[in-house]
Amino acid sequence: MDNLKEKTAQGLFWSAINSGVTQVLNLVIGIFLARLLSPEDYGIVGVLTIFTVIAGNLQSSGFTQGLINLKHPEPNDYNSVFWFNILASLTIYAVLFFCAPLIAMFFHRPELTELSRFVFLGFVISAFGIAQNAYMTKKMMNRRLATVSLAALAVSGTAGIAIAFSGYRYWSLAWQQIIYISVLNAGRYFYSDWRPSLHIDFTPVKKMFGFSVKILATNIINTIGNNILTLVFGRLFPMKAVGNFTQAYKWDTMANSVVSGALSQVSQTVLVSAADSGDRERRVFRKMMRFTAFLSFPVMFGLALVAEEFIVLTISDKWLDSVVLLRILCISGAFMPFYTLYQNLAISSGRSDIYMWLNIVQIVLQIGVILLFHPYGMTAMVVVYTAFFIMWLAVWQAYARKFIKLGFTDTLRDIMPFMIAAAATMGATFFITKNIGSYAVVLPLRIFIAVALYAGTMKLTKCEMFDECLAFLSRKRK
Repeated sequence: MDNLKEKTAQGLFWSAINSGVTQVLNLVIGIFLARLLSPEDYGIVGVLTIFTVIAGNLQSSGFTQGLINLKHPEPNDYNSVFWFNILASLTIYAVLFFCAPLIAMFFHRPELTELSRFVFLGFVISAFGIAQNAYMTKKMMNRRLATVSLAALAVSGTAGIAIAFSGYRYWSLAWQQIIYISVLNAGRYFYSDWRPSLHIDFTPVKKMFGFSVKILATNIINTIGNNILTLVFGRLFPMKAVGNFTQAYKWDTMANSVVSGALSQVSQTVLVSAADSGDRERRVFRKMMRFTAFLSFPVMFGLALVAEEFIVLTISDKWLDSVVLLRILCISGAFMPFYTLYQNLAISSGRSDIYMWLNIVQIVLQIGVILLFHPYGMTAMVVVYTAFFIMWLAVWQAYARKFIKLGFTDTLRDIMPFMIAAAATMGATFFITKNIGSYAVVLPLRIFIAVALYAGTMKLTKCEMFDECLAFLSRKRK
């Protein structure tokens, strides 16, 4: 138990470092690009997101999670998945290549034909690194994964800014994606010990198929759910409005990824290690819930608090229309990391069927509710999306009770103190600073006051999670 606890702490530490520094780099890169490009440029590339992510899901077919879920995967398991990904990606790219004119026709933008064919090359390139990523994740090589990710982001971001500065508009965003995936794969091969061989045996893929196909279906449904607003908005509203939503969604995703990104690299591996251990698995899961709540609520509520100052000072007032959307999305974003935990609990329990069906039902209902509010405009649709997203967590909690006998009151006891503390902190900060007129003054002041109030609250209430985080960071400094 102590060994698992230390490995979990180490994994979360490096994953958090990766997620945190990644989002800082994304922040800097995003500021430069948003100042160089227009909302319309972001809208044009944004409407392609759903196609690239679905294609990526089809390409990996859930076998990444399948590999991680194996207790002791063999080299042939990785090799089988590697070659399956290569063949799948080439097949899917050929289909999408010929579908590009139809995509352009759907969104009424002829330039999307050539652009989409280029962007779709990304998942062909990524196919060469999926098995490597699964290998490194299974081995909990989080420090090296962080190094590779940061290097790829720095190189691709610099290239994207240079291309945008040269006047190539939305093409800079497309090139940034391609360069990022290429550098990421190169880094994975540099650090990973495993190498593919020409001995092709799809037997492991066949054995994992029943489990992985449910993951595949769920990933596709999740992708549709996460990008449904962009898809619908791209069809119904001007590209400028779509670009404003894309910008808000991007900042929201970057912020909640600080927590969910760290958890996604660690939680499934740790939960698999603790599986079938009864109370031990429940204790591990509840510890992760508290860690999630401890970080997620102040980060997301804090971003909602400073959304206007942040947008105007960083990417200029031409993006001011995205502020309201960002504030709404921050509320749902605070709960996004909890979905990561619940979903990985289902997967580690071998219940990919539950994982699949809960997500399918969620997205179907979510789409229906969103479309009902279409006549009321974009903002109303985002509000409904957020409300439904939060309420659906109750369904996941009901199944967590079946998996590890986790009661609803236990969950509330784990997360509510942090949510209340974060909300009270942001409310107090707002009233202290509401009469300050200068954006340049109020932004850093609100951040400083909010951090001080939240940390002080954790210290005064003798929060165990706060003390453990300080103790761990103290050990790392030594």
